[in-house]
Amino acid sequence: MSSSSAPAPAPAPFRRVRRRVRTWLRRIWRGIAYLWRRSLMVRSAAITVATTGLAVAVIGTAVMVSISNNVYAQRRDQIEAESARATIVAQNIFDAATAAEDNNQTELESLQSEAQNAILSNTTSPGGTSIAIERTPGARTPQILQNVASTGFPDSVITDDLRKRVAADTGELSLQPVRLEGPDGRGPGLAVGSTLQIPSAGQYELYIVYDLSDAQQTLDFVSQTLSIGGVALIVLIALVTSLVVRLVVVPIRGAAETSRKIAAGRLDERIPVRGEDDIATLARSFNDMADAVSRQITQLAELSRVQQRFVSDVSHELRTPLTTIRLAGDLLFDARHAFEPSVARSAELLHAQVDRFELLLADLLEISRYDAQAVELETEPVVPAALAADIVEEFRPLADRAGIELRLATPGGHTTMQLDARRIRRVLRNLVGNAIEHGDGRPVDLVVDSDSRSVAIAVRDRGVGMPAEDTARVFDRFWRADPSRKRTIGGTGLGLAISLGDAQLHGGRIDVWSRPGEGSAFVLTLPRRSSETPPTSAIPLPALDESYAGPTGTEDPA
Repeated sequence: MSSSSAPAPAPAPFRRVRRRVRTWLRRIWRGIAYLWRRSLMVRSAAITVATTGLAVAVIGTAVMVSISNNVYAQRRDQIEAESARATIVAQNIFDAATAAEDNNQTELESLQSEAQNAILSNTTSPGGTSIAIERTPGARTPQILQNVASTGFPDSVITDDLRKRVAADTGELSLQPVRLEGPDGRGPGLAVGSTLQIPSAGQYELYIVYDLSDAQQTLDFVSQTLSIGGVALIVLIALVTSLVVRLVVVPIRGAAETSRKIAAGRLDERIPVRGEDDIATLARSFNDMADAVSRQITQLAELSRVQQRFVSDVSHELRTPLTTIRLAGDLLFDARHAFEPSVARSAELLHAQVDRFELLLADLLEISRYDAQAVELETEPVVPAALAADIVEEFRPLADRAGIELRLATPGGHTTMQLDARRIRRVLRNLVGNAIEHGDGRPVDLVVDSDSRSVAIAVRDRGVGMPAEDTARVFDRFWRADPSRKRTIGGTGLGLAISLGDAQLHGGRIDVWSRPGEGSAFVLTLPRRSSETPPTSAIPLPALDESYAGPTGTEDPA
C-alpha cells in the first residue's frame, strides 16, 4: 500500500514576494488600462507603433531571408566551382604520373603532397579551408597511401551519409552544410566531397571543408543594421504620431475643460483661438456657441427672476385687498339669511371663492419661496405613524361623504424623526385628498413602513388612474390629468409641485405608479438622517407597465 503526501507549502518570505510581484503587476496593468481608456494620444501612438512594428518585422524578415538565400547561393556556387577545379587539378597530378608497378611508396607520397598543395592553392575562402585525403574503405591495391589532413581538420563534421555518397563515385561533387567549432562558438560551414583515382593506390576520397563565418558575419551585420533601422523607424514614427495627435488632442482637451467650466456656471470661459486652421475654426465656432448659450441663459435667468419677483410682489400686494374682501365677504356670509335667496347664494359663492383665493395666494407665495431658494426647515420630533393617523382622522369625514373606506396600516414608522411636521402634513394632505378625489368610491390605503435607512408613507387609491404620459407630468405646476373632471376639494394645481419640493427639502422623494382603470399609488420616502438620500424605498413601487395590488398586499375589491 503506497501513500502520497501533499506538496509542502512555499515558505512565507517567498509567498510575500510573490504577492508583492502580483500586486505590482496588477498596478502596472491597471495603469496601462487607465491610460488606454483615457488618453487618445497613448492609444493612437500604441496602435501606430504596433502596426508599424509588425510591418517592419515582416518586411525586415523578408529582406533578411532574401539576402541570406542570395549570399548562401553565391557562396555555394563559388565553393562548388573551386572544389571541382581543385579536384581536377589533383586528379591531373596523379594522372600525369606513370602507372608502372615500379612506382614506389616515396613517389606516391610525393605526388600526394603535391596534390594537397595544389588543392590548397586552388581553394580560397576568407574564413579558411581544411582538406583531407582519405582512402576509400574496402579497396585492395598493391600500395597504400596514408590518410592526410590539414591541421585542425574537423573530421567529426564528415557524416556517414556524406561518406557513402562520396564512396559511390557518381562523378559529381557531394555537398553538405555543417556547423564548425570556433573561438566565438559554432559557425556555419560547407563540406564538399569528391573522389581521386591514384595509380597503384586505388580510390581515395577528397574532403574540403569551407568556413563560412565571414558570410555569417556579413549577414549578422545586415541583420543588425536592419534591426537598428527598424527600431529607429518605429521610434521616429511614434514621435511623429505623438506630435500629430498632440496637435489635435491638446485643443480637444482645452475644449473639454472649457465645456466643464461653462457647465459649472463659469459662462465667461472661452477657448483660445490661434491660427486659421480647422482647430481654430472649431474654437471660434465653440466660442460663438458659448456666447449664444450664455446670452440665452442670462436672458432666461433674468426672465426667471422677473417672474419670481412678479409672483412674489403680486401675491403680497393682493393680500391687502384680499383681506378687505374677506372681511366684507364674511359680513355678507354671516348675514346671508336676511337676504333674498339669490343674494344669499351669491354671498355663499363669494365666501367659497375667497377661501380658494387665499389658498391659491398661499401656494403662490410658497412656490416663490422655493424659486428664490428661501425655504428653511423647522424640524421637531415627529413620529411618522402618528402623523399619518392624524391625517386619516382629518380626512375621514370627507371620505365618508364620498363613500370611500379610508384604511391605515402602520407596520413601521413608529420611531421619532426630526421633520418639519407642517410640511409633511401638507404633503400627506395633498396625497390623501387627491386619492379621495379620484378614488371613485373604492377603498384608499395609507401605509407607513420603514427600514434601517428610510421611512416610507404610501397612499394607494383604486380609482381612474393615469396613463404613463400623464404620470410623467403629475408634478408639473397647474397641470391636471383631466381638466373637465369636477373637483370636490378645490385644489389650486400647485399641491403636488409643492409636495415634491417639501420632500426634496427633507432629502427625500416622491415616487408614483399609476395605470388607467387600476388607480394610482404615491410613496413619500424620507431618509432617517437628513444628510443621507435613501437609495431605495421601504415601500418599493413596480414599473408602470406592471399591475400593483397595493402596499398592504390586499387585492382590489370585487
